[in-house]
Amino acid sequence: MTLSAGALAPPSRLPQPSDPAIGSEWVVAGYTGPVAAYAAGTWPLAPLVDNPSAARQIIHWNKFPAGMREEFRLLAWTMINDGLSNGFLHGRGAGWRSRMGSSAVYATVLRWRRLAVWLHQRGLTTLAGITPQLLVEHVAGVRGRGLTRGDVSGVLTSLTRLWAFDQVSPAPIGVCEPPWEQEGADDYLPAATSAGENATDPVTEQTMGPLLIWAMRMVDDFAGDILTAWSERQRLRSAALSQKASSDSRTALRAYLDDIAAENRPVPSVFIKGEFCLAQAYIAGTTGASLAQLQHAARGWGWGARVKENPGPCPLASPVTGKIDSRPWRTAIDYSEAATLMRHLGTACFIVIAYLTGMRPGEVLGLRTGCCPAPEDGGRHLIRGHVYKTARDEMGNHLSSGQLREVPWVAIAPVVHAIRVLERFVPDGQLLFDHKAHDLMARPGVGSLNAETMGQRIEDFIVWANGEAIRLERPGETIPPDHHGSVSAVRFRRTLAWHIARRPGGLVALAVQYGHMRTAISAGYAARSRDGIHDLLDVETARATIDTVADLQAGLEAGEGLSGPAARRAINAAAHAPQFVGSLLTARQARNVMSNPDLAVYDNPNAMLMCVYKADKALCRREGTKSAPSLDRCVSTCANIARTDQQADQLRQRADELERKALHVPHTLAQRLLTISTRLREAAEQHHLTRITLKESDQ
Repeated sequence: MTLSAGALAPPSRLPQPSDPAIGSEWVVAGYTGPVAAYAAGTWPLAPLVDNPSAARQIIHWNKFPAGMREEFRLLAWTMINDGLSNGFLHGRGAGWRSRMGSSAVYATVLRWRRLAVWLHQRGLTTLAGITPQLLVEHVAGVRGRGLTRGDVSGVLTSLTRLWAFDQVSPAPIGVCEPPWEQEGADDYLPAATSAGENATDPVTEQTMGPLLIWAMRMVDDFAGDILTAWSERQRLRSAALSQKASSDSRTALRAYLDDIAAENRPVPSVFIKGEFCLAQAYIAGTTGASLAQLQHAARGWGWGARVKENPGPCPLASPVTGKIDSRPWRTAIDYSEAATLMRHLGTACFIVIAYLTGMRPGEVLGLRTGCCPAPEDGGRHLIRGHVYKTARDEMGNHLSSGQLREVPWVAIAPVVHAIRVLERFVPDGQLLFDHKAHDLMARPGVGSLNAETMGQRIEDFIVWANGEAIRLERPGETIPPDHHGSVSAVRFRRTLAWHIARRPGGLVALAVQYGHMRTAISAGYAARSRDGIHDLLDVETARATIDTVADLQAGLEAGEGLSGPAARRAINAAAHAPQFVGSLLTARQARNVMSNPDLAVYDNPNAMLMCVYKADKALCRREGTKSAPSLDRCVSTCANIARTDQQADQLRQRADELERKALHVPHTLAQRLLTISTRLREAAEQHHLTRITLKESDQ
């Protein structure tokens, strides 16, 4: 819910548990809550949150020193219910808002609690006793913990808010003005460090390639089998819970178990708490027996001991149609693994949607069924959903409920399929990642899964996929560890932009798809919006350009040569190399780099050449794509081509590979490979004959 300033008239003091209540509830900080919860000294902030993937925080006031507890509670109440004035906000940074979202409120109160404990340790019992010198000492202690500049800045802002809200409080305490309000904050902050989305490491291509392959395989090839198996598991479990014991069910159970014993087959089992146990629900659902009869069979008939000696699978009767290279991926899905596969299927859907749209994790987790309807005019599929990080009201204050994104996201086919799979998880109108639907352990929770949970599930999915790769004898499809750390949900957005901008050779099979995605995103966003993923694309494209030009410059200075019709233009670009290498770029800096015609140099590792782009010379140019080349449509006779010594060496290496392959394939294909090999060697030789160096270009 969004509170207005007049939602609750500021009281002369905070309500106390002994005060009269309205029924069993009373108004606390602008919303109603149980008397018992307030009496216990807690303020649940959940009613202030409408973002389905956001954490539901609780303020525990009993952790504040008793002497200052009520003072801080009054100031927190004021912060939630009474915004800062426009006069106070005038001249401050864009990050200042009259009101904050619940997560910012919670973080502010936690910083106040650390201050309260620190003051209590120094014998203070009231905020009126704070002096500017004490605030300086407190901040010095915070800096001493090695926090980043952003973290320390958050502490300064929270202490400023403590003073500011005391000014508008119904019962001012007399909190002193922080000294940085007059002196500026810079002297109180550590040196700047990189932060934000642009500092997030992209997932390496060696990891992202097989991860995306397994996620798409799960969604495209295995989803039907998993969903059908889950329905069958739920049917067996429901039957087991509802069936009553009878003589007929006892006879059926005895016959089922006697048949297993007669053929000495493994006993259907589940692994619980480190040991194999009789699969009671599975057998009960299969035979029609009751769970009580299965418990008797385990203890009285000795099957509890027998299952430990010869445990076996619990294959479900649901069909398996998914294949890998024409081979079934399973002979059957086991009762005990159906829940695990459902969990991994949901994770795979998240990976596909988050990575192939560029949405933030919270935006993906906030999607609902029906968000991606079939296009009426046969055009592109569009996803309509809410944004939360950038949601603001007309006054610039954060909206916890988010805002419907004015420009919908573009959905390519794998994303649409993932959404359709998720729509089979949940009822109409519900969140695609609803906590109740995806947490099959039925643990308490509201809203959707959160980004932290998805991060752990992604790591679990990688472990599972690697196990499948080994089981299916496909070691080349294992997902190697990423040297930047765990593959968290927040990294997909940056990774998409990185790969679209660079399309490295390690992902040749996906390079064309990335080209389609650049076109789709440009068509869907460019005419109407410059924010979000578009800014990241600009930054990554500019970084790729800078890296290419910097590598070219270093090679030329080391004596390398260039060939091709655009060789002299490439050398000229190297002479204008910007000094941004290794640094973070803002979106504005990125657009300045991209608009510089002297820096329009693009590496194409798949074609083993560089494109020194000029639109009027480009053979790849299509209508509507004038600002950048289409590297997936590179033409060898184009006037924009240049080639380095290193790329000429790569031509020879590729020719060697093709000649080796030609020895092991049918004659017709071998001749084709040899023809291509000859063409590559001729291109390498032509480079050697026509190359120019940096010194020669000056002559």
